[in-house]
Amino acid sequence: MAFDFSVEPEFEKKLEWIREFVREEVEPLEVLFPSCEFLPLNDERRRIVDPLKQKVRDQGLWAPHLGPELGGQGFGAVKLTLINEILGRATWSSIVFGTQAPDTGNAEIIARFGTQDQKDTYLAGLLSGEIFSTFSMTEPQGGSDPRVFTTRAVRDGDDWIINGRKYWSSNASVASFFIVVAITNPDVAVHKGASTFLVPKETPGVVVEATHHLVGSHKHDPGHSLVRYDNVRVPASAMLGEEGGGFGVAQSRLAGGRLHHAMRSIGVAQRAIDMMGRRAKSRFTQGSVLADKQLIQEFVADSYIELAQFRLLVLHAAWLVDTQGEHAAREAIAACKIQTANVLKSIGLRAIQVHGGLGLTDQMPLSSVLFGGIALGLADGPTEAHKVNLARMVLKGYEPEDPVWPSEFMTNRIERAREKYGHLVDRIPALPVSP
Repeated sequence: MAFDFSVEPEFEKKLEWIREFVREEVEPLEVLFPSCEFLPLNDERRRIVDPLKQKVRDQGLWAPHLGPELGGQGFGAVKLTLINEILGRATWSSIVFGTQAPDTGNAEIIARFGTQDQKDTYLAGLLSGEIFSTFSMTEPQGGSDPRVFTTRAVRDGDDWIINGRKYWSSNASVASFFIVVAITNPDVAVHKGASTFLVPKETPGVVVEATHHLVGSHKHDPGHSLVRYDNVRVPASAMLGEEGGGFGVAQSRLAGGRLHHAMRSIGVAQRAIDMMGRRAKSRFTQGSVLADKQLIQEFVADSYIELAQFRLLVLHAAWLVDTQGEHAAREAIAACKIQTANVLKSIGLRAIQVHGGLGLTDQMPLSSVLFGGIALGLADGPTEAHKVNLARMVLKGYEPEDPVWPSEFMTNRIERAREKYGHLVDRIPALPVSP
């Protein structure tokens, strides 16, 4: 099967515009407004950012992950990868291009599972970048194991009453509404007994108890919150999707998000390699520049190889999504999720090493690469859980054989050759003594 990642010349021109635009106009925002990309735009930031958003819209590149029915271009996953790997070079790109997480995934599931009223209420603000949202699923006692979830939603007439606590609700401190996964039928398996609700932040009983920040993040970062739902009453119309379908809603969101994170991480890692290369060619020590040292050369070579392999892995997953659908790409997406964290950690650490102590300071953007990799190894499920899941999917493609003598043991190979080419029996080696 041939893989094709090529795009038409007109799209190549779009990519070149994005490269220059991100480099010249978006990257400087990191210095102008450090770590404010997920805060609501105040007047000062709006004066700078809104015109940039308009330039993106004028190019037909706003919210490139969306289909035409939602105001996007319907680029497809391969083209989106080529866009996102450029956007990943600058933290403000997601806001300027309308691709910020978790809002992208939240918008997609509202578009896919929401009623028309829900779309009218929430989608416009999300797609315009005017409001933020939160996906509230993980609980203090369990994230990767939804079987231990205790947040419940109980039907009361025309309403549902939600009680429980959720953790790691990203951007809850600035969100306008929450997407909450709660158990509506505790008597069945969680994948049949969970439902999803759209809950406005101002609903009585919604309490943001605490907000925690990741190591290396800025004080302005909206962080990840512990949220309590204390007798939160919402109408039945607040349910997103079907009753009992919450797990499916969540999984449809997470799969796409994992691939989007991988796409952007290509650009993050490439920027770190670029910084590593410039520093290696410039820093003079022990009689020569770092680039002349064999160990530094190994750093550069290993980083190049890792990123090239990762990029092809992501493009392959994207190609599968485009040509065969997301279900056919699930193994490749799981592999991307695993390698996203690994690549960022290894390349980020090497880039820091090449810069010495300077690389660990807040004057360089390298620590965010390393800690970002660590964070992505936990977000949306830990690396270890995804490895187990990937292995199970791969192993489904194999059947057991003789537990003592494998099919590729020489005796078995000779027997198969005799069956196929018995008329050439004299040329086939004699069978070894039967074990």
